Amino acid sequence: MSIINKRTAKAARSIAISVVGFIIAILSNALIPQIAEGVTIEEYKVGGAAVTMNQAYRVLLAAIIVFFAARGIHAAFDKARLERYGKASAFRFACGIALALWDLLGTKLLLLPQPFFPGPAGIVRAFLMESDFIWQNTLYSLRLFTAGFLLGLVFGVGTGIVIGWFPKVWYWVSPVLNITGVIPAVAWMPFALTLFPTPFAAAVFLIVISVWFPVASLTASGVKSTPKALFEVARTLGARTPYLVFRVAIPHAMPQIFTGINTASAFAFTTLVMAEMMGQPGGLGYYINASKVWSAYYKVFAAIIVMAILFSLITAVVKKIESHILRWQRGLLK
Repeated sequence: MSIINKRTAKAARSIAISVVGFIIAILSNALIPQIAEGVTIEEYKVGGAAVTMNQAYRVLLAAIIVFFAARGIHAAFDKARLERYGKASAFRFACGIALALWDLLGTKLLLLPQPFFPGPAGIVRAFLMESDFIWQNTLYSLRLFTAGFLLGLVFGVGTGIVIGWFPKVWYWVSPVLNITGVIPAVAWMPFALTLFPTPFAAAVFLIVISVWFPVASLTASGVKSTPKALFEVARTLGARTPYLVFRVAIPHAMPQIFTGINTASAFAFTTLVMAEMMGQPGGLGYYINASKVWSAYYKVFAAIIVMAILFSLITAVVKKIESHILRWQRGLLK
């Protein structure tokens, strides 16, 4: 068998394993009747068509199947991509089976505690009912996160460079950084609401604090750990202080700066959600609070899923930027 045929067979096998779990989930939702009472199957208007939550759920599963199949076909043209795709195929199968069991226990049989653990079709119902409202709150969260995260990065990297380069500044600032860094950002909420004119500005301030500490600490550590030999070589070639800072110290500190950024993104997202739960007029945290008051836990799960997707996208963007800037590390690190 030729190499191409072997790769095609492997791709077909990996695609089949990846999608069969979701096919089982579709069939179980379509063929198993609603056994337990108390579940209302209503129709909702979507683009002029009337659909139920089960129909929308099956469409979503079908879209997932098409997505994974397309990724498998694309991976078949590259050996490394196909290897990565094949390794994750068993996990995708398990996800499909888990969705089928969840639908059975949470919707068809209602064996899970209700209304706290609705089935996946029930969660899809939240998007059918108020997709516009969810989208508005998602945009609010994204705007709040972007403002706080970018400002935190600017202050964090700036502070880290200054205290890492000037020993006297390190002497005075590092104790303050270490003391304030261990305090959760949301602990400053009462002061933020007093000092800033709007809840949005107060939340931005809290996110800035949560980002500032890890980025500043690791940036300073990276700058301070730059080998003296690099500076001596640069000075021998006539380099002045700005060149030493921006062309020697900062590039050397880049791996640690991105370690701080990756850590800070998680802190920032946690602070974002907590700030929205404690006084924002919008956002996914606000949406969760509003839904919890009415015991609409299927809406809470919908917001959590949106959060997971949003944070995954943010992490992917940061990793992409890191991969581009630190491309010189390829082949050096395992």
